[in-house]
Amino acid sequence: MNITKTALITGIAGQDGPYLAELLLEKGYHVHGLVRRSSSGNTQRIDHLCSALESSGGQIRLHHGDLTEGLALRELVLDVKPDEIYNLAAQSHVQISFDKPVYTASVNAIGALNVLEAARQLDKLKPTRICQACSSEMFGDAIETAQNEQTPFRPRSPYGCSKVFAFHQTVNYRDAHDLFAVNAILFNHESPRRGETFVTRKITRAAARIKLGLQDKLSLGNLDAKRDWGFAGDYVEGMWQMLQHDQPEDFVLATGIAHTIRQFLDFAFGYLDLDWTEHVETDPKYLRASEANLLRGDASKAKQILGWEASTNCRELAELMVDHDLELSRTESVTVQPTT
Repeated sequence: MNITKTALITGIAGQDGPYLAELLLEKGYHVHGLVRRSSSGNTQRIDHLCSALESSGGQIRLHHGDLTEGLALRELVLDVKPDEIYNLAAQSHVQISFDKPVYTASVNAIGALNVLEAARQLDKLKPTRICQACSSEMFGDAIETAQNEQTPFRPRSPYGCSKVFAFHQTVNYRDAHDLFAVNAILFNHESPRRGETFVTRKITRAAARIKLGLQDKLSLGNLDAKRDWGFAGDYVEGMWQMLQHDQPEDFVLATGIAHTIRQFLDFAFGYLDLDWTEHVETDPKYLRASEANLLRGDASKAKQILGWEASTNCRELAELMVDHDLELSRTESVTVQPTT
């Protein structure tokens, strides 16, 4: 007889959380999600899941809290007793981390430590497995052109530094406390659920609005930065596979192909038969104090051991996002005046 597993997802209302929740629900999990109190009115990404399951016994349940509240988090974990914990919650915007470095470290570094400590306490009572979502930004000014699990970390932002702390604490808890704890080193992954302040979504949102005459210009920063962009739905599958593996190991999840922001503009605007050079302006206020200019992942370990590989390329991703934003833009009032 199959035994239903229970999972706890922190940051369930973000970009990745809904994709992971959908995946786990399809596999028969009971899903608990932690939502930051200030996000309590911003759960539209998961409202469809909660509504659809209201009449079926409720296999998903939301809890309001904060990673920085260690005691409350520990009480929640001991109450829910999850078989698997996915720590997706973070202040994940690199530029904001320069403006709010202390807050970023509090959530991403100390918050991750609070999750690990809660998992350690639960593990004394029953086995639990934890996946810590890390970032390619940890590599920063990388000394290798394709970064893998052995590449040294050289972060170039407070965000990257905070994720390095979380990474090493996860390894420490695995080694010191024999906890099944793994790091998913996620390269840039996007989707129609990406927040509109992130560069890919800014681009696809603007392209759609420009196509419909609702906007004329788009302001961006460094157009030459290169990133390894994949689809968030693929990456949550990889995180789940990591926790099904026999041994706790860290894995890079990436497409292995990097594109500049200029190329992403080509994909998004070109899909709509638009010339982005007629609409895009560079603005110094969007330039970062320091930037990791080339991040490209080597996910060969994940492919060899887990059988995982990205199934969506960057052009397909951009077109998927543009299609979504076209529909969104069509719902806007026709009386909206073009803006910059």
